[in-house]
Amino acid sequence: MSFRVWKRQSTPTARVETSAAPPTGLPSALATAGARRLAPLGLLMAAVTVLFAVLDRSGIYSAQHDGSQSETLWLFAVAGSIGLSLSVAWISFREMLPAEKLLDLALLYEVLEAFLLSLNFHHVPLPSATAPRGWTGVAVWILAYPLIIPNTRGKTVAATLAAAVMDPLGFWINASIAHRVIAPTMWFQFTTTLIAAGVAIFVHRFVYQLTLEAGKGNEMGSYNLEVLLGRGGMGEVWRASHRLLARPAAIKLIRPDALGGDSRDWLRRFEREARATANLHSPHTVDIYDYGATEDGTFYYVMELLEGFDSETLVTEFGALPSERAVFLLTQACQSLAEAHQGGLIHRDVKPANIYVCRYGLEWDFVKLLDFGLVKTTGWTPEGGRDVTVAGLIAGTPGYMSPEIGSGSPDVDWRADIYALGCVAYWLVTGQPVFEGSNPMQVVMSHIQKTPVPPSRRVSAKIPRELEEIILECLRKDPNQRPQTMQELGQRLQAVPLESPWTLERAREWWLINGARGQAAAGRKGKTTSSIPAPVVAAGQH
Repeated sequence: MSFRVWKRQSTPTARVETSAAPPTGLPSALATAGARRLAPLGLLMAAVTVLFAVLDRSGIYSAQHDGSQSETLWLFAVAGSIGLSLSVAWISFREMLPAEKLLDLALLYEVLEAFLLSLNFHHVPLPSATAPRGWTGVAVWILAYPLIIPNTRGKTVAATLAAAVMDPLGFWINASIAHRVIAPTMWFQFTTTLIAAGVAIFVHRFVYQLTLEAGKGNEMGSYNLEVLLGRGGMGEVWRASHRLLARPAAIKLIRPDALGGDSRDWLRRFEREARATANLHSPHTVDIYDYGATEDGTFYYVMELLEGFDSETLVTEFGALPSERAVFLLTQACQSLAEAHQGGLIHRDVKPANIYVCRYGLEWDFVKLLDFGLVKTTGWTPEGGRDVTVAGLIAGTPGYMSPEIGSGSPDVDWRADIYALGCVAYWLVTGQPVFEGSNPMQVVMSHIQKTPVPPSRRVSAKIPRELEEIILECLRKDPNQRPQTMQELGQRLQAVPLESPWTLERAREWWLINGARGQAAAGRKGKTTSSIPAPVVAAGQH
């Protein structure tokens, strides 16, 4: 999966302005959807042509054959229809053209296919005294085509009328080659073709408008939702693209029906917190580009789309990390959290699923800390405003929850993140959580009451003594006995003596060999981009 990173906007807290699609063309999402339908439509038409050709040659219509029809013309129509339909299907399947140009090519396909259908259909002549036999193949085709493949109104009208003209043209060519006399009554059979053309043009207008209205449900401000990447208890993560800039992004949606209580409090909270988070500038903090709310109350914010997977997937798929790689990743996480703590923010859900490891430009094993989007303040806000709280909020994940959070202490500060990062470090070097239990409450109580087993006792790999000491200090029950700041923790991690430091070249080699496997594993778990928001709390100044 490729990605591009946007430069941080000069006004990252501004709301997204909705900009309409260009009036002269289709919305990009509708054009893409229509282009994708061409492949199955072409295959279907090829199959139908083969079927009717077999029926024609098997004697189904033999009673009507009078020997005057041209077999060469019939073979040309059948072979041409099959070849044309398969070619269009192949071009669509291989995405050889942009969606808009492919839809324009499809208009030509509509007209040419109508001509070939007419040659084939009128190959079997009507006796001169026979009344018209009802709907022709062209009538059915021009009625169905614009309802399946969208295009602008002007192009649809032009192509539909041109396709309708192909019906009498094919009839006339067949009659001329066979030197048949055309009775005036025979032209009445094309009444149904004209009716079909009129109905197709009329109905297309309403179907087009309904499709546009339905597509608005997949728009968030100036962004089009494309692929659902993950779903959690509070919302969804979508891959999206900006309608004008066509750059990829990740959008988190928090729908009002998932919030409970007064959703207005939640939306005020989310808006303020997204603005505060957008002011974090560490390269190891996920960038938030925009935010907003839709008419139905769905809150969303737009982030950079990353190429990689979270460290939970990393360890689950590839096993415990060598100490030097764990130190390499942890020191980057410390940089992100250090800036957040200095700005008065506590993450409170630091865990492997929120520490994203990715390819970032020319760098490998680049860490991005996720889920800074939902902030609760304790006496401090970016604007100096009142604290917006939500009753019943439980922050954190049991396996990485500090004792003070688990016990419900009101005096939670930035050192809760230090404890959680110690749990992450334990997971990285052992491949196992600090504590396990049959239910979340047992895990929380273990964090409050039990002393963790040293990491070196749980794995056979060598763990430097200094690294193990740092991890166990981070896991102290008393916050005063832990490292006191993320800067201190990062410096101590960098000072750990390592036999073979983890370098960018080693990281690059690992990614070239294992990157695709890791992304595939993350995709199976719906973690190919940033995860679902988790609560974050702001610390007092320290």
